[in-house]
Amino acid sequence: MTRSPARLAGLVLAATLAFTGCSTTSGGGGGTAKSEVTVAGTYPIQNLDPASPQGGGNTGTQLVAQELFSRLVRPRQDGTVEGDLATEWKANSTASEYTFTLRKDVKFSDGSPLTAKDVVASFQRLLDLKSTNAANFTDYTMTAPSDTEVVLKAPKPDAALPRKLAIFYVIPAKVTGEDPDFFKSPVGSGPFKLDKFDPSGSVSLVPNPEYYGGAPKLERVTFRTMPELAARMTALRTGEADLIWGIPDDQLSQVQSDSNLTVETVQSTAVFTMWFNSSIPALKDAKIRRALWQAVDFPTIIKQLYPQTGSVADAPVSANTLGYAKQQPVSHDPAAAKAALTAAGFDFSKKLRLQFANAEFRPFNQAVVSDLQKIGVQVDLLEKEQAVFTKDLLALNWDINFQQLSNPTYDAANTLGRLYTCKAKRNGYCNPELDKLLAAAAATPDEKERTRLYGEASAIIWSDAVGMFPMAVKYAYAWNKRLSGFTPDPAGLPDLAKVQVGTS
Repeated sequence: MTRSPARLAGLVLAATLAFTGCSTTSGGGGGTAKSEVTVAGTYPIQNLDPASPQGGGNTGTQLVAQELFSRLVRPRQDGTVEGDLATEWKANSTASEYTFTLRKDVKFSDGSPLTAKDVVASFQRLLDLKSTNAANFTDYTMTAPSDTEVVLKAPKPDAALPRKLAIFYVIPAKVTGEDPDFFKSPVGSGPFKLDKFDPSGSVSLVPNPEYYGGAPKLERVTFRTMPELAARMTALRTGEADLIWGIPDDQLSQVQSDSNLTVETVQSTAVFTMWFNSSIPALKDAKIRRALWQAVDFPTIIKQLYPQTGSVADAPVSANTLGYAKQQPVSHDPAAAKAALTAAGFDFSKKLRLQFANAEFRPFNQAVVSDLQKIGVQVDLLEKEQAVFTKDLLALNWDINFQQLSNPTYDAANTLGRLYTCKAKRNGYCNPELDKLLAAAAATPDEKERTRLYGEASAIIWSDAVGMFPMAVKYAYAWNKRLSGFTPDPAGLPDLAKVQVGTS
């Protein structure tokens, strides 16, 4: 997701996007049909396969996937889940086995029936491809006792399982492997179906008449890559765009003063997360990691760059995530930080590599580098193209890694439980005590007890400075009042199925 050098907007691992609409009476829109809408985002959508290990978990792909494909369950905006393909589900007494009853007579967009076999095959494909989401289901198995029922078994109790399924999508059973040809013209059971796909810049969707919930009112939705912030803001101001989100703080006043727009800021599930690579000698000592955190004046950086859409984080996960537990903020003290680094034997002559993707995060990371340099810590700031960033992230080819880490499942199991275990190997950190807490939290059906256990896990992650957790993120949405049925989404993944465009 590009920002002015003075300010940083980027609030979404989810795309910063704009809808372009028009009416039958001309009225400033850029199209010719009453209900055609264009979504202009910063993230290119190069892959429509949400299970692909090559970017399937990216926000742009997920945004389109939820319109093309159905899930067993989907998240509500309060963090609970509701049925999608599943009409009901129940767990056994140990929460290690779940039975899902499927809707009857659901069809794919080509008219073929969707059965339990398609659900099972899609789940197995997810595991086989070892996609990002597959780590939530290691050693899980799914079977189909009948055409309208699936059973998902976990190797140990997993009370978070329904929320984890919020990013599991169902496709026809015949699709195996990555199958790029299928995803050039995919068949799904979501509210829309694919019309055109150009990986270099656009995805066009039209209503799916076979959708079990009824075809959307919009006649067309086009997702188009528009990386320049100035272009998106201009489109919104001139009426070419109906909706954008991830608006920079320094430009919020412009949209707030426009009587034709509705502006709303919502607390998101995202937290700025800056992992340290604990597997390298320079960052193996928790004292060094904590000192580096102490050296950065995050409150001032946030106040300058994100006065309306950011606040200092007080936990590794957002406050609207199940498992959130407030931690003691890290105080900025550069003198103490330098003294602690010196006492711990930190080598000031060697540079640390700080990697990030997307230009919108450049000012924030530049400010971090500046504060570290003030105490003599040398840092190479590496801005990488998204695919390279992801490859290097997984290979631990970095010393400090910046991400805006969102959580579409609203459950700490998807972040703490998936990313901080020894087995995950995502940040070079390994702590058997933490593993035990995370396993216990995942296995406990009682949500108060789960929150307590995740709180203990968060305390370890926080005190050991597995990373720096600078900022809790708010998403700023603005939309033309001609747009109805739109609801801002805390995960940055708003659903378009109920959106309509009125007349000017």
